[in-house]
Amino acid sequence: MEQIQFFQEDVSFDLQYEEKVKQWIVQVIEDYSFSIEEINYIFCSDEYLHKINVEYLDHDTYTDIITFDNSDQESTIASDIFISIDRVKDNAESFSGSVEDELHRVMIHGVLHLLGFKDKTEEEATEMRRLESLQLEKRSF
Repeated sequence: MEQIQFFQEDVSFDLQYEEKVKQWIVQVIEDYSFSIEEINYIFCSDEYLHKINVEYLDHDTYTDIITFDNSDQESTIASDIFISIDRVKDNAESFSGSVEDELHRVMIHGVLHLLGFKDKTEEEATEMRRLESLQLEKRSF
């Protein structure tokens, strides 16, 4: 499962259950008949992700995740997924959930985008939240 890697930029963060998280992500992707070339998760701060949002997407806002689809082939995933640990912690507190659950929700949110799901409309966002919850329930750790 070397296709999935975890990195930190300007934050100190250790992902718990790293191998189990990788297995879970692979299973979700395989359930949709996609394959993985590579996924790089980069955990970072609000400021780091804000700079990426401004520079690459021309959005002057804070966000919890930015997913870059680097794939050249249909049904193959190659991506860099940037996640703000600051946002994840704040969202977990706001929603009275655990940081681990919120992190996993955000991680799988990026994967769902790579699988073709969108969240621009209210209907799409509702479906995205349903799929996130469904995938979180499938975790075995």
